[in-house]
Amino acid sequence: IKEHSPDTKIILAEPGAANLIGSGIQTERNDDGSPASSHPAFAAHPIQGWTPDFIPLVLEKGIEQTLQDEMVEIPDGAAVGMSQSLARNEGILTGISGGATMWAAVETAKKAPEGSVLVAMLPDTGERYLSTPLFASIAADMNDEELEIARSTPNFILEPASD
Repeated sequence: IKEHSPDTKIILAEPGAANLIGSGIQTERNDDGSPASSHPAFAAHPIQGWTPDFIPLVLEKGIEQTLQDEMVEIPDGAAVGMSQSLARNEGILTGISGGATMWAAVETAKKAPEGSVLVAMLPDTGERYLSTPLFASIAADMNDEELEIARSTPNFILEPASD
């Protein structure tokens, strides 16, 4: 990307609770490149799919090329809060990692020069999280306001099943 667009900024993000890259400590590796042990900066965090207990070799090699311009640490709770906000306010159903990505993008946008173009990919769906604590605060049945909205669409009314 930078070869064709040198002004492009690449922003990395990782959980603040498991700040492996930000620690500056490389992962100990076996001769074949696999991790030899757990990274000393690893700690449990809620962002599923992000930051295992090692820095992947491909990421470590990318970091060595210094293609990244900035690192954003995702504070505890921010990813879950953003994921819930995206679902509630934007109709975007994404998981915790998608919430973390968007949180990093929003924080980056706050500092970006006016007219900047930001790209943040949320390659996830929140469907697999519907029965987890991420969406536990959302009732399974429609409330009165949601029923009113559903009933306002002729021919496509989703009435709850009667007992």
